[in-house]
Amino acid sequence: MRKTAFLPLAALVALGFLLPGQEGPKKDVGETVARPRKKGEPAEAEQPKIPSKLGRKDKPDFSEQPEFKVDASVVNVDVAVLDNKGRFIPNIPKEHFRILEDNVPQQVTNFARGEAPMTVAMVIEFSNLFQSYYTESWYQTLQASYGFLETLKQEDYVAIVAYDMRPEILSDFSMDKRKAQEAMQRLRIAAYSESNLYDAVTDTAERMKDLEGRKAIVLIASGMDTFSKLTFDKTRKILQNAAVPIYAIGLMQALREYYDARGAMGPIARLDFLQADNQMRTFSKETGGQSFFPRFYGEFPSIYRAIHESLRNQYSLGYAPSNTSKDGKFRKIKVELVNPANNEPLRITDEKGKPIKYSIVAKAGYTAPREVE
Repeated sequence: MRKTAFLPLAALVALGFLLPGQEGPKKDVGETVARPRKKGEPAEAEQPKIPSKLGRKDKPDFSEQPEFKVDASVVNVDVAVLDNKGRFIPNIPKEHFRILEDNVPQQVTNFARGEAPMTVAMVIEFSNLFQSYYTESWYQTLQASYGFLETLKQEDYVAIVAYDMRPEILSDFSMDKRKAQEAMQRLRIAAYSESNLYDAVTDTAERMKDLEGRKAIVLIASGMDTFSKLTFDKTRKILQNAAVPIYAIGLMQALREYYDARGAMGPIARLDFLQADNQMRTFSKETGGQSFFPRFYGEFPSIYRAIHESLRNQYSLGYAPSNTSKDGKFRKIKVELVNPANNEPLRITDEKGKPIKYSIVAKAGYTAPREVE
């Protein structure tokens, strides 16, 4: 596999300034209601049981709401409906949801909604390639990681995974945030100059795929992959089948622009960084997550809020596929909001009657089971 071209390490030495704060990131949304959940209104989801260890691949004991999981008869999909500010839109009735599988409408049989604790694996790139001690990208990596960790609630489970040449589980799933903080203390001086993203994210997703409930990978990385055993296409297939939503935070956005504007970034490095961002977007979109590319430190709080809104507040839909063939093929899923009276896109308004633009976050599809001969 070809080694990716990068900025020279000398170019990544700390710049000696902090990037100024700014408003949170904007999101592309499509147009489409609901009364916001009142403060103090009880959530509908149950508390989870303790999940099994991330370091083990046996089936865990962890029950909650339906998730992106496929068996021979039912497909369950978690859906978040967000307004143009990334806020969850609650109280949308079941009849307004439509699921299409390979463009064929499906009948929604299971429906639930509510707020629940999160089970999150933080997958953090920590390579001597970009996280050399006391460089600007080293500082940004730690800021993003510690910042997200501090926003988790007491009932949330979190595991810390760092990767360079290979992924290492620094702390297993636990509600004790002190264990995660202690694990983060090990992120001081990076060792290897490899950044094997594909191997790290697929290994984590495979270990989490049997966990039920509100689960996700928060990927904090440059998006570069230097020497993984897996290819990009194989990584996509594994992530689609594992069905663990990925919320990606792309690093070094402002730093790239700084060096690019001063002619310090060659055309190959520029192309590689664009490809890295595209990989992060693809992993997020196809698993039902979101991707963020902050240029300023002030954007981090709004990113954390968007991740929390999407994960904690979801609609869980289930349907029995009309296509019962066990052919092992990938089937595309599309979730829409419609007005059942006229079958047109649902028009959502706020309490003042003004239309709200919204986006629907759901996984892109699943792989059908294959008949065993």
